[in-house]
Amino acid sequence: SGMSKAVSEIRSAIEREQVILIYGDYDVDGTCAVSILYLFLRRIYPNVITYIPDRYKEGYGVSKEGIDYADDNNVKLIITLDCGIQEHEKVNYAKGKGIGMIITDHHTPPKDPPKAWAVLNPKQKDCSYPYKELCGAGIAFKLIQALCKEFDRPHEEAYEFLDLVALATCADIVPLTGENRVLVAEGLRRINDLNIPTPVLDLLLSSAKKPVRVRDLVFVAAPRINAAGRMAHAKAAINLLTCQNESELTQIEILNQQRKSLDREILEEALLQIADNQEENASATVVFSENWHKGVIGIVASRLMETFYRPTIVLTKSGDVIAGSARSVEGYNLYEALSRCKDYLIQFGGH
Repeated sequence: SGMSKAVSEIRSAIEREQVILIYGDYDVDGTCAVSILYLFLRRIYPNVITYIPDRYKEGYGVSKEGIDYADDNNVKLIITLDCGIQEHEKVNYAKGKGIGMIITDHHTPPKDPPKAWAVLNPKQKDCSYPYKELCGAGIAFKLIQALCKEFDRPHEEAYEFLDLVALATCADIVPLTGENRVLVAEGLRRINDLNIPTPVLDLLLSSAKKPVRVRDLVFVAAPRINAAGRMAHAKAAINLLTCQNESELTQIEILNQQRKSLDREILEEALLQIADNQEENASATVVFSENWHKGVIGIVASRLMETFYRPTIVLTKSGDVIAGSARSVEGYNLYEALSRCKDYLIQFGGH
């Protein structure tokens, strides 16, 4: 649903020689999605730029700062990847500046999606696409397939990006069923085929044993890409993924080591907090410290969920607000629980 409209708007922007901005999340899924769509569109059209928000200054999702950046650079079309499905206000803000939006996202949509030019999300109630569990890069891949058809390019051209689609699919922990299973299997086949160049994955997986498997994508490659957005700015990940610049990997590796150290420190503090409050047998975990690093609380939430196996929220102070990351267990819909608290929340969302 929305694909024909999205392709039509992209073609129109190209024919009018307008600047297109590709806007994505700062995690592995978002940066991989931005990179593959950018690399593909640049083959067709030169006036394409990227934007990743600053985790600390702008937070998750589409920001007014990002839209202002688009306006300053004469952008007339923003394509969001792995974000945007909740951004009613930001779509209207962009519209007020004469900028149209195409939203591509896989997070749970609201009852009424934003009034963008097109919305691609298989979880929408009116979308008949048979597989609902694609990650953000998976949806970007579907858009590339549609653009190949629109611009009469060989459909095999889309397959060149399956290595990054596989990485994003595994890193985002979406179900490895159906189409996702095929995308990952084919992506791994490309990565392990010595006759097919996959330079970025070769750099990221230099320490992994061959053949490369799913666990290598999750535990070797993904944390390095994530470290950029967690500890500094995800533009380093974009530079690596799009420019294949080995020097970026050195900086990312330093950030990843810093991330590991902070991860251990915060986890220990959170475990002590739970023990001190005698909450080992509670039905949920909610911990908070204003001094915790915002970039790693999602990892800590995952570790606590695995330790106690219950819904978990880790909170910290971010500027003038309290920000958090949440993880749930099988059978408990944390998104619905947060929805019941929405009057008390500035922003929330997720899978």
